[in-house]
Amino acid sequence: MTETTSAAIRVGDEYAAQLAEFSDQWAELHRQQAVLDARKVRLLARSAAYADAFADATVPAIFPPAERQALSRRSTCAALAMATRTPERTIQRATNDAERLVNDAPAVFESLEAGRISARHAQVITDQLCDVPAAGRAVFLEQVLPVAESATASYLQHRARVLRERLHPESITARAKRSEADRRVEFEPAADGMAWVHLFTTAPIAQGIIERVEAAAAESRKAGDTRTCAQLQADALAALTLTGVTPEDVMSSLVLPHPIEVQEHIKPTVQITVPALSMAGVSDAPATLDGYGPIDPETAARIAVNAPSFTRILVQPETGAVLSVGRNQYRVPADLQRAVRLRDGTCRAPGCGRRARACDLDHSVAWEDGGTTDVGNLACLCRHHHRMKHLPGWNLDHGPGGVLDWMTPDGKHHRTEPDPAPF
Repeated sequence: MTETTSAAIRVGDEYAAQLAEFSDQWAELHRQQAVLDARKVRLLARSAAYADAFADATVPAIFPPAERQALSRRSTCAALAMATRTPERTIQRATNDAERLVNDAPAVFESLEAGRISARHAQVITDQLCDVPAAGRAVFLEQVLPVAESATASYLQHRARVLRERLHPESITARAKRSEADRRVEFEPAADGMAWVHLFTTAPIAQGIIERVEAAAAESRKAGDTRTCAQLQADALAALTLTGVTPEDVMSSLVLPHPIEVQEHIKPTVQITVPALSMAGVSDAPATLDGYGPIDPETAARIAVNAPSFTRILVQPETGAVLSVGRNQYRVPADLQRAVRLRDGTCRAPGCGRRARACDLDHSVAWEDGGTTDVGNLACLCRHHHRMKHLPGWNLDHGPGGVLDWMTPDGKHHRTEPDPAPF
């Protein structure tokens, strides 16, 4: 054996030993993470049980029993969400999942607690379990848990879905009709002036849409269009949705319109906040599109030109102070309402992102208690947090400058401040 070969073997052995250490540590960290996730699950399930048990004692009797329990749960979830700066809906969903896991799948929870499966594996099982009738759950769990302890979460998802289908006594036709009622479109802002639009619809419609935009993109590429396939598919969908053309129009005009051309067909009612210098054309500071966030001044101007009505808000660029508010707008609110909604932007409960225009205007100090109707005593609260504010244990103090100090039933304090001007 040559010296070079011996050296290579020594290096290989050292690498193998180090890699074994890395993989062992990595596996141990995942096991510890699963144990911690199990502790979270148990805590959330206990918090829900306590919320139910104490609902009659913590929620005023003016509410019906079922509503008292729901309010008690939401109050508990809100306190946990504020303590961790987590969206309330995330805590609510996690609580529902925790109850299913602890109460309906104790063997799966035990496996998570022992670190044999991950939280993702447990989530896959509970997601499928919620649609398995009670009579088939024992068989489902008995067959799916060994898969979870020996396979990836993605493979488990496939196996669990197939098993659920086999055990389900209701026809897939009946379930498909029921699920169709959940169809919806969701908007998700992204970075740099972009956004996602998610469509949840039936599989045939989704497949038909994909095939339509793929075909239109392919035809445009054949005609010499240099945009990528992904760009062309996105532009085809935008053209079909916004320009009023039919699919046949898109297919007959081989070159698809550019997004800027499509944007010209938008006829919204919009609220755009624009720095005064940008409006004058001497600055490129971003504008703000209500419901989205910062957009470039050129796009803001293009949308504003096409809008049949909009509110244009000019602000002083150094301080962000409001200079003027356009009067030509759709459903013109009172001046005071407009000032408060502009200041707050969203619901002022910690962690809530519901837009101000969809919120109630709440008197921080109730009118019947001597509160005044002015900007220093008004705040935007969504209907959920407006009601929750009045539950026992909750308290709200309204300070200067629109600063709100909240106290939750567990005695913790949380502060929210109006968002500064984005320029």
